[in-house]
Amino acid sequence: MGAGNLTGASQFLLLGLSDDSERQPLLFGLFLSMYLVTVLGNLLIILAVSSDPHLHTPMYFFLANLSFVDICFISTTVPRMLVNIQAQDKHISYVGCLTQVYFFTVFCGMDDFLLTVMAYDRFVAICHPLHYMVIMNPHLCAFLVLMCWFVILSISLFHILLMMRLTFCIGTEIPHFFCELAQILKAACSDTLINDICLYVATALLCVFPLTGILFSYSQIISSLTKMTSTEGKYKAFSTCGSHLSVVSLFYGRGLGVYLFSAVTHSSQTSSIASVMYTVVTPMLNPFIYSLRNKDVKGALGRLLSRDAPCL
Repeated sequence: MGAGNLTGASQFLLLGLSDDSERQPLLFGLFLSMYLVTVLGNLLIILAVSSDPHLHTPMYFFLANLSFVDICFISTTVPRMLVNIQAQDKHISYVGCLTQVYFFTVFCGMDDFLLTVMAYDRFVAICHPLHYMVIMNPHLCAFLVLMCWFVILSISLFHILLMMRLTFCIGTEIPHFFCELAQILKAACSDTLINDICLYVATALLCVFPLTGILFSYSQIISSLTKMTSTEGKYKAFSTCGSHLSVVSLFYGRGLGVYLFSAVTHSSQTSSIASVMYTVVTPMLNPFIYSLRNKDVKGALGRLLSRDAPCL
Protein backbone atom coordinates (compact mmCIF):
# COMPACT_ATOMS: atom_id res chain seq x y z
CA MET A 1 0.00 0.00 0.00
CA GLY A 2 1.39 3.38 -0.96
CA ALA A 3 2.31 5.94 1.61
CA GLY A 4 -0.24 8.33 0.13
CA ASN A 5 -3.07 6.05 1.20
CA LEU A 6 -2.13 6.22 4.87
CA THR A 7 -3.63 8.86 7.10
CA GLY A 8 -4.80 9.55 10.60
CA ALA A 9 -8.43 8.61 9.90
CA SER A 10 -10.91 10.97 11.56
CA GLN A 11 -13.65 8.36 11.74
CA PHE A 12 -14.38 4.65 11.35
CA LEU A 13 -17.34 2.75 9.96
CA LEU A 14 -18.96 0.22 12.31
CA LEU A 15 -20.56 -2.47 10.16
CA GLY A 16 -22.90 -3.53 12.97
CA LEU A 17 -24.88 -6.74 13.29
CA SER A 18 -26.90 -6.54 10.07
CA ASP A 19 -27.06 -4.55 6.83
CA ASP A 20 -30.75 -5.33 6.36
CA SER A 21 -32.69 -2.08 6.83
CA GLU A 22 -35.86 -4.00 7.70
CA ARG A 23 -34.15 -5.56 10.73
CA GLN A 24 -32.96 -2.26 12.18
CA PRO A 25 -36.22 -1.43 14.06
CA LEU A 26 -36.25 -4.95 15.50
CA LEU A 27 -32.61 -4.66 16.63
CA PHE A 28 -33.29 -1.21 18.09
CA GLY A 29 -36.25 -2.42 20.13
CA LEU A 30 -34.49 -5.59 21.26
CA PHE A 31 -31.29 -3.91 22.45
CA LEU A 32 -33.14 -0.97 23.99
CA SER A 33 -35.28 -3.32 26.08
CA MET A 34 -32.25 -5.40 27.10
CA TYR A 35 -30.36 -2.25 28.04
CA LEU A 36 -33.21 -0.93 30.19
CA VAL A 37 -33.66 -4.30 31.92
CA THR A 38 -29.92 -4.47 32.65
CA VAL A 39 -29.72 -0.96 34.08
CA LEU A 40 -32.89 -1.37 36.15
CA GLY A 41 -31.92 -4.81 37.47
CA ASN A 42 -28.41 -3.81 38.52
CA LEU A 43 -29.62 -0.49 39.93
CA LEU A 44 -32.11 -2.36 42.13
CA ILE A 45 -29.27 -4.56 43.43
CA ILE A 46 -27.23 -1.45 44.31
CA LEU A 47 -30.18 0.21 46.04
CA ALA A 48 -31.06 -2.96 47.94
CA VAL A 49 -27.50 -3.43 49.20
CA SER A 50 -27.06 0.21 50.19
CA SER A 51 -30.45 0.54 51.92
CA ASP A 52 -30.59 -2.74 53.86
CA PRO A 53 -28.29 -2.97 56.93
CA HIS A 54 -28.41 -6.79 56.72
CA LEU A 55 -26.51 -6.56 53.42
CA HIS A 56 -23.72 -4.33 54.70
CA THR A 57 -21.20 -7.17 54.50
CA PRO A 58 -18.12 -7.71 52.30
CA MET A 59 -19.94 -10.15 49.98
CA TYR A 60 -22.70 -7.66 49.14
CA PHE A 61 -20.25 -4.76 49.01
CA PHE A 62 -18.50 -6.55 46.15
CA LEU A 63 -21.86 -7.45 44.59
CA ALA A 64 -22.91 -3.78 44.54
CA ASN A 65 -19.60 -2.90 42.87
CA LEU A 66 -20.16 -5.66 40.30
CA SER A 67 -23.63 -4.29 39.52
CA PHE A 68 -22.23 -0.79 39.08
CA VAL A 69 -19.54 -2.09 36.72
CA ASP A 70 -22.15 -4.06 34.72
CA ILE A 71 -24.21 -0.88 34.23
CA CYS A 72 -21.12 0.95 32.98
CA PHE A 73 -20.07 -2.06 30.88
CA ILE A 74 -23.28 -2.24 28.85
CA SER A 75 -23.49 1.57 28.68
CA THR A 76 -20.15 1.62 26.87
CA THR A 77 -21.49 -0.16 23.77
CA VAL A 78 -25.29 -0.33 23.53
CA PRO A 79 -26.28 3.39 23.67
CA ARG A 80 -23.86 4.20 20.84
CA MET A 81 -25.25 1.33 18.77
CA LEU A 82 -28.81 2.54 19.40
CA VAL A 83 -27.87 6.06 18.26
CA ASN A 84 -26.27 4.66 15.11
CA ILE A 85 -29.36 2.60 14.30
CA GLN A 86 -31.74 5.49 14.97
CA ALA A 87 -29.67 7.97 12.96
CA GLN A 88 -28.95 5.39 10.24
CA ASP A 89 -25.32 6.41 10.45
CA LYS A 90 -22.69 3.80 11.36
CA HIS A 91 -19.75 6.19 11.60
CA ILE A 92 -17.85 6.77 14.84
CA SER A 93 -15.10 9.33 15.32
CA TYR A 94 -11.50 8.31 15.92
CA VAL A 95 -11.56 9.83 19.41
CA GLY A 96 -14.93 8.25 20.13
CA CYS A 97 -13.62 4.86 19.05
CA LEU A 98 -10.53 5.08 21.26
CA THR A 99 -12.72 6.21 24.16
CA GLN A 100 -15.01 3.22 23.65
CA VAL A 101 -12.03 0.83 23.52
CA TYR A 102 -10.67 2.31 26.75
CA PHE A 103 -13.85 2.06 28.80
CA PHE A 104 -14.82 -1.33 27.35
CA THR A 105 -11.44 -2.72 28.43
CA VAL A 106 -11.77 -1.09 31.85
CA PHE A 107 -15.19 -2.47 32.70
CA CYS A 108 -14.59 -5.90 31.16
CA GLY A 109 -11.41 -6.23 33.22
CA MET A 110 -13.17 -4.97 36.36
CA ASP A 111 -15.83 -7.66 35.93
CA ASP A 112 -13.06 -10.24 35.87
CA PHE A 113 -11.20 -8.81 38.86
CA LEU A 114 -14.33 -8.42 40.99
CA LEU A 115 -15.35 -12.03 40.38
CA THR A 116 -11.87 -13.05 41.57
CA VAL A 117 -12.13 -10.89 44.69
CA MET A 118 -15.59 -12.34 45.39
CA ALA A 119 -14.14 -15.85 45.13
CA TYR A 120 -11.49 -14.91 47.70
CA ASP A 121 -14.23 -13.54 49.94
CA ARG A 122 -16.11 -16.86 49.77
CA PHE A 123 -12.84 -18.73 50.46
CA VAL A 124 -12.24 -16.76 53.65
CA ALA A 125 -15.89 -17.05 54.73
CA ILE A 126 -15.98 -20.85 54.41
CA CYS A 127 -12.40 -21.88 55.15
CA HIS A 128 -11.74 -19.33 57.94
CA PRO A 129 -15.20 -18.45 59.31
CA LEU A 130 -14.01 -17.47 62.79
CA HIS A 131 -11.59 -14.90 61.38
CA TYR A 132 -13.80 -13.75 58.49
CA MET A 133 -14.77 -10.31 59.82
CA VAL A 134 -11.20 -9.68 60.98
CA ILE A 135 -9.64 -10.59 57.62
CA MET A 136 -12.34 -9.10 55.37
CA ASN A 137 -12.51 -5.79 57.21
CA PRO A 138 -13.83 -2.65 55.46
CA HIS A 139 -10.32 -1.31 54.88
CA LEU A 140 -9.21 -4.47 53.06
CA CYS A 141 -12.40 -4.59 50.99
CA ALA A 142 -11.97 -0.98 49.89
CA PHE A 143 -8.26 -1.57 49.20
CA LEU A 144 -8.99 -4.62 47.01
CA VAL A 145 -11.54 -2.71 44.93
CA LEU A 146 -9.28 0.33 44.58
CA MET A 147 -6.36 -1.88 43.53
CA CYS A 148 -8.54 -3.51 40.87
CA TRP A 149 -9.46 -0.08 39.52
CA PHE A 150 -5.85 1.11 39.56
CA VAL A 151 -4.54 -1.96 37.70
CA ILE A 152 -7.21 -2.03 35.00
CA LEU A 153 -7.17 1.73 34.43
CA SER A 154 -3.40 1.58 33.97
CA ILE A 155 -3.54 -1.38 31.58
CA SER A 156 -6.31 0.21 29.51
CA LEU A 157 -4.46 3.53 29.31
CA PHE A 158 -1.32 1.71 28.17
CA HIS A 159 -3.28 0.06 25.33
CA ILE A 160 -4.71 3.41 24.23
CA LEU A 161 -1.28 5.05 24.21
CA LEU A 162 0.01 2.21 22.03
CA MET A 163 -2.98 2.54 19.69
CA MET A 164 -2.34 6.25 19.20
CA ARG A 165 0.91 5.44 17.41
CA LEU A 166 -0.94 3.37 14.78
CA THR A 167 -2.03 4.65 11.40
CA PHE A 168 -5.40 3.92 9.80
CA CYS A 169 -6.60 4.25 6.23
CA ILE A 170 -9.43 6.53 5.16
CA GLY A 171 -12.72 4.62 5.20
CA THR A 172 -11.53 1.99 7.70
CA GLU A 173 -14.32 -0.49 8.41
CA ILE A 174 -14.74 -2.25 11.76
CA PRO A 175 -16.66 -5.56 11.38
CA HIS A 176 -18.39 -5.13 14.74
CA PHE A 177 -21.14 -3.10 16.40
CA PHE A 178 -18.61 -1.41 18.70
CA CYS A 179 -14.90 -0.62 18.76
CA GLU A 180 -13.20 -3.73 20.10
CA LEU A 181 -9.45 -3.65 20.65
CA ALA A 182 -8.65 -6.79 18.64
CA GLN A 183 -10.77 -5.63 15.67
CA ILE A 184 -9.17 -2.18 15.70
CA LEU A 185 -5.68 -3.70 15.59
CA LYS A 186 -6.69 -5.87 12.61
CA ALA A 187 -7.92 -2.78 10.77
CA ALA A 188 -4.71 -0.78 11.28
CA CYS A 189 -2.59 0.06 8.25
CA SER A 190 0.69 0.08 10.19
CA ASP A 191 2.64 -2.58 12.05
CA THR A 192 0.83 -3.82 15.17
CA LEU A 193 3.39 -6.32 16.47
CA ILE A 194 4.00 -4.46 19.75
CA ASN A 195 0.25 -3.96 20.23
CA ASP A 196 -0.45 -7.65 19.61
CA ILE A 197 2.21 -8.75 22.10
CA CYS A 198 0.83 -6.39 24.75
CA LEU A 199 -2.70 -7.63 24.01
CA TYR A 200 -1.65 -11.26 24.59
CA VAL A 201 0.13 -10.33 27.82
CA ALA A 202 -2.88 -8.34 29.03
CA THR A 203 -5.20 -11.22 28.16
CA ALA A 204 -3.09 -13.52 30.32
CA LEU A 205 -3.14 -11.00 33.15
CA LEU A 206 -6.87 -10.29 32.94
CA CYS A 207 -8.05 -13.85 32.28
CA VAL A 208 -5.57 -16.57 33.18
CA PHE A 209 -4.39 -15.20 36.54
CA PRO A 210 -7.86 -14.28 37.85
CA LEU A 211 -9.28 -17.62 36.70
CA THR A 212 -6.40 -19.40 38.45
CA GLY A 213 -7.24 -17.48 41.63
CA ILE A 214 -10.91 -18.45 41.34
CA LEU A 215 -10.10 -22.12 40.78
CA PHE A 216 -7.67 -22.15 43.72
CA SER A 217 -10.25 -20.52 46.01
CA TYR A 218 -12.91 -23.06 45.09
CA SER A 219 -10.52 -25.97 45.38
CA GLN A 220 -9.92 -24.90 48.98
CA ILE A 221 -13.65 -24.39 49.53
CA ILE A 222 -14.46 -27.89 48.23
CA SER A 223 -11.71 -29.33 50.41
CA SER A 224 -13.22 -27.62 53.47
CA LEU A 225 -16.74 -28.77 52.58
CA THR A 226 -15.64 -32.41 52.35
CA LYS A 227 -14.35 -32.18 55.92
CA MET A 228 -17.69 -30.95 57.28
CA THR A 229 -19.80 -33.60 59.01
CA SER A 230 -23.08 -31.66 58.96
CA THR A 231 -25.08 -31.98 55.75
CA GLU A 232 -26.98 -28.80 56.60
CA GLY A 233 -23.69 -26.98 57.10
CA LYS A 234 -22.43 -28.15 53.73
CA TYR A 235 -25.60 -27.04 51.98
CA LYS A 236 -25.60 -23.63 53.68
CA ALA A 237 -21.94 -23.06 52.87
CA PHE A 238 -22.28 -24.12 49.26
CA SER A 239 -25.51 -22.12 48.76
CA THR A 240 -23.57 -18.92 49.46
CA CYS A 241 -21.31 -19.79 46.50
CA GLY A 242 -24.07 -20.85 44.10
CA SER A 243 -24.80 -17.42 42.64
CA HIS A 244 -21.12 -16.56 42.29
CA LEU A 245 -20.36 -19.88 40.59
CA SER A 246 -23.22 -19.30 38.15
CA VAL A 247 -21.91 -15.84 37.22
CA VAL A 248 -18.32 -17.10 36.90
CA SER A 249 -19.47 -19.96 34.65
CA LEU A 250 -21.46 -17.52 32.52
CA PHE A 251 -18.59 -15.02 32.34
CA TYR A 252 -15.88 -17.47 31.32
CA GLY A 253 -18.21 -19.81 29.44
CA ARG A 254 -19.43 -17.11 27.09
CA GLY A 255 -15.84 -15.87 26.57
CA LEU A 256 -14.64 -19.34 25.62
CA GLY A 257 -17.76 -19.89 23.53
CA VAL A 258 -17.27 -16.68 21.55
CA TYR A 259 -13.59 -17.52 20.96
CA LEU A 260 -14.32 -21.06 19.75
CA PHE A 261 -17.31 -19.94 17.72
CA SER A 262 -15.24 -17.27 15.97
CA ALA A 263 -12.38 -19.70 15.32
CA VAL A 264 -14.71 -22.22 13.69
CA THR A 265 -16.84 -19.87 11.59
CA HIS A 266 -14.18 -17.29 10.56
CA SER A 267 -17.08 -14.88 9.96
CA SER A 268 -16.81 -11.34 11.29
CA GLN A 269 -20.57 -10.83 11.37
CA THR A 270 -21.14 -14.13 13.14
CA SER A 271 -18.44 -13.22 15.65
CA SER A 272 -20.18 -9.89 16.27
CA ILE A 273 -23.47 -11.64 16.97
CA ALA A 274 -21.73 -14.05 19.35
CA SER A 275 -20.12 -11.10 21.14
CA VAL A 276 -23.59 -9.93 22.15
CA MET A 277 -23.47 -12.71 24.76
CA TYR A 278 -20.78 -11.03 26.86
CA THR A 279 -21.50 -7.38 26.07
CA VAL A 280 -25.26 -7.45 26.66
CA VAL A 281 -26.63 -10.79 27.86
CA THR A 282 -24.18 -11.40 30.73
CA PRO A 283 -24.67 -7.99 32.44
CA MET A 284 -28.43 -8.45 32.03
CA LEU A 285 -28.50 -11.91 33.65
CA ASN A 286 -26.25 -11.16 36.63
CA PRO A 287 -28.89 -9.38 38.77
CA PHE A 288 -31.41 -12.13 38.05
CA ILE A 289 -28.94 -14.81 39.10
CA TYR A 290 -28.13 -13.09 42.39
CA SER A 291 -31.71 -12.11 43.20
CA LEU A 292 -33.31 -15.46 42.34
CA ARG A 293 -30.71 -17.63 44.09
CA ASN A 294 -30.17 -15.47 47.17
CA LYS A 295 -32.81 -15.19 49.90
CA ASP A 296 -31.14 -12.15 51.50
CA VAL A 297 -31.17 -10.19 48.23
CA LYS A 298 -34.76 -11.21 47.47
CA GLY A 299 -35.81 -10.10 50.95
CA ALA A 300 -34.00 -6.78 50.61
CA LEU A 301 -35.54 -6.15 47.18
CA GLY A 302 -38.98 -6.96 48.56
CA ARG A 303 -38.55 -4.50 51.42
CA LEU A 304 -37.15 -1.86 49.06
CA LEU A 305 -40.02 -2.16 46.58
CA SER A 306 -42.70 -2.31 49.28
CA ARG A 307 -41.21 0.81 50.92
CA ASP A 308 -41.23 2.74 47.64
CA ALA A 309 -44.67 1.58 46.58
CA PRO A 310 -47.31 4.36 46.86
CA CYS A 311 -49.99 3.87 49.49
CA LEU A 312 -53.47 3.35 48.08
